[in-house]
This record gives sequence, structure tokens and C-alpha cells, in this order.
Amino acid sequence: MLSQQKCIAVFALVCCFAVLVALIFSSVDVWGEDEDGITEENCSKDCRIVLVENIPGELSFNTSSHTPLTTGLNHLLDLAKLSVEIVSPFWALASVDQGSRVYSSYQGQHLFQRLLSLKSRGVKLKVVSDQPSSLEVKSLSERSAEVRYVNMTALTRGRMLSSFWVVDRKHIYIGSAGMNLKAFSKLKELGIVVYDCSCLALDLHRIFSFYWQLQYRDYVPSIWSKRVTAVYSRDEPLQLSLNNTDASAYVSASPDLFCPKSRSRDIDAIRHVIRTARKFVYISVTDYLPLAAVLRDVRVRLLISLWTHTHPLTLNFMASMQALCTGLPGCSVETRFYRGKELMGGFQHRINENKFVVTDNAVYIGNLDWAGSEFANNAGAGLVIQESENHQEGRESIVEQLTAAFERDWFSPYTISLQAASTALQECQNLKQKLRDLKRKPE
Repeated sequence: MLSQQKCIAVFALVCCFAVLVALIFSSVDVWGEDEDGITEENCSKDCRIVLVENIPGELSFNTSSHTPLTTGLNHLLDLAKLSVEIVSPFWALASVDQGSRVYSSYQGQHLFQRLLSLKSRGVKLKVVSDQPSSLEVKSLSERSAEVRYVNMTALTRGRMLSSFWVVDRKHIYIGSAGMNLKAFSKLKELGIVVYDCSCLALDLHRIFSFYWQLQYRDYVPSIWSKRVTAVYSRDEPLQLSLNNTDASAYVSASPDLFCPKSRSRDIDAIRHVIRTARKFVYISVTDYLPLAAVLRDVRVRLLISLWTHTHPLTLNFMASMQALCTGLPGCSVETRFYRGKELMGGFQHRINENKFVVTDNAVYIGNLDWAGSEFANNAGAGLVIQESENHQEGRESIVEQLTAAFERDWFSPYTISLQAASTALQECQNLKQKLRDLKRKPE
């Protein structure tokens, strides 16, 4: 009897050990990569930040735009000495065939050639994608880059919509634009480049490192290593200097499954930025269909793209929110729609792809729209920057730059009212229905 109990005890210990080993080895390839000796203690916090945009050539604004997107990305490639890490939802820089139209962009083709030439300079190029059928990603893999694919369908039934660069673990880009030639020609995009900021780069690299280790996986391991967890968060942000302005910052992510305990979620980051606003909240996104809104003593302006995929409920929601605000003291909600050319000519050009929030003291720049299950299923990353009230005279802070960009768009001739948007969307839907009816008619 005693020997039988010993056997049971030994068997139980062996089973426990086997389970422990299995857990360890299930996460061993999620440890992340070497971080080149960069730590929270020795990383750089005196940084320079630049707002970058793509403004389609057909558009004309009364005020000047900021640094062109392609200029910012090419400058990052100029600076690259060791590594370039890229996550993009799309890869179509050379050309793309859409029906009877072939789109091309010199800027996109030039950038693609520069990426191909990184290897000859001794610079490692690493790419994460969820598009194994992409010919350009395959070309990069065959000629110059290390590529890993993430099966988002198996993991979350969503998409890899993150769009960011990490260069030499020192400089970063994050914004709305993917590696899509239309992002450098026909779409209105916005992002930021931060230079000489290895603290932020280290944090964003850890998100890249997490993606990098998900290749061939159909689940996310339950054990998280330090090298893929957040360095900074909403509760413990990085204290740094941006263009000689004191600020705090952190990187957020989506979906929840991709956020270890220390990583702030995108949705929480957005709420935090809105809650801490004192005077105004300006929101610029392509699609907007939230379930709730915060109505309080701040001025809220929402700039939403109006295009063929705009959900009719968006208009209903915005009308309801404005109605709720009527009569409430201190409550101000305004909505305008940025009208894309495709509503007039049937082409998806000039869409406002911006995805940011700016308040009187903070900004959030991300990769996801505010609609449906975007934050629940899709992979995205965001950057929150909160500025102090003191900044150097004569130099615009990032809050001021984004505020100016929003107001430029808001007062431009390319935006229309909620009522006009409702009429335009109905006309577009009627036209689409006529086209469908024509296709159904026999020859």
C-alpha cells in the first residue's frame, strides 16, 4: 500500500514537471530578441519629433502642410545603420492593378528599391506581415529581408493592421500609412517620426518582437517574457523631452490578446486622452461607429471620411449624439465629413486615412478605425504623448502641430455638414444599386 502511494506521488511530480516544461517551451520563442544593450536606464530621452503627411496633389489647402510622408520615411532609411523593422497591413509599392486601372507611384517604387538595397549597406531588414500571398513581400524575402508571417485568422479572426517602423532601435515612425503606393499618392495620410529616442523605440520594438515570434502559431502563449512586455504604460509613462518640450509618452496596442499585463490597450489610451482634455477634443478617423461618447464641458469635433464604405448608422449615431448635447450647458459636439473623390467619380481617391485624437494637452496616433470589432480582433499600435504646459518659444509642439492640421482639414472646402453627408451618401447608395441592377440585366 505504501509503495503504491509512493508511485502515485512520483507520478504526480513527474506530471507536474512535464506540464511546467511544456509551459516553458511553449513560450520559449516568445522571449524576444537581443535589444542591443539598450535598457530603460541607458536609453535616450531627449528626442526630436516631426509630423509627416501625404497630401494628394489634387488637393489644395490654404495653409501649408507638414513634412511629406515619403521624405520622412526616406530620411529614416538614410539614418539606418543596423536594422529596419517594418510592420504594414499592405504591401503594394511598385504598382497595383485594380480592374481596368493600373496605379503607380514614383515615390512608392523608389522607396521599395531603397528597401531592397538595404542589404548591400549591411542593414538588416525585417518585415512582419499577415499577407503570405503578397508578391512584394515575397520579393523582399527572396532578395533582402527576413520575413515572418502571422496567421491573424487563426489567432483572432482579424487582420494585422499595425503600421510602424523601428530603425536601429533608435528612430520610429507610426501612423495611418501602410506600404501602399496609394498612401504616397492618392490617400490622405498622417503619422509621426521620432528621432534619437531609443526609449520609445525600445518599447515599440517589443511589439514588433512579439509579432515576430508568432510565426507558425495558432495561439498566443500564456507566459510572457520581459522582452515582449511593455516598458512604459498609461500608469507609468516615459518622461522625455520632445523638441525641447517636457512630455510623457507610452505605446499602446490591440487586441487584448496581444497586450500582456503591462501593455496599455489602444481603447484605454484613447479614453485616457479624452478624459484628460480640459478645453477641446478633436478626432480624425476614416470610419467612426462607437457605442458611447463622453459629453462634458469640452468642445468635441469629429472629422470622419465619407466614402463608399461609410456605414449609414454612422450618420444616425452622430445626429443622435448632437441631439443629446442640445440644451446641455457646456456641451458642444460638432461633426463634419471629409468627402472623398470616389463619391463623385467612383474611385477611392483622396480618402482621409488619418487616425488620431488631439486635445489641448495630448495626442493619440494609431492604426485602427473606430468601428465594429477593429480593436477587438485586429492588431494595431498607438502612441500617446502628453505635453507639459511649458514649451520652448518659437517652436510648435506636437500638440500644436496636430491641432493646426486638424483645423486646416476642418475648415477646408473638402468637408461637408452632417446633413449634406446624409444626402451624398444616399445618392452614392442609389448609384451603387443602379450599377448592380445593370449587371444583373441579360445581354
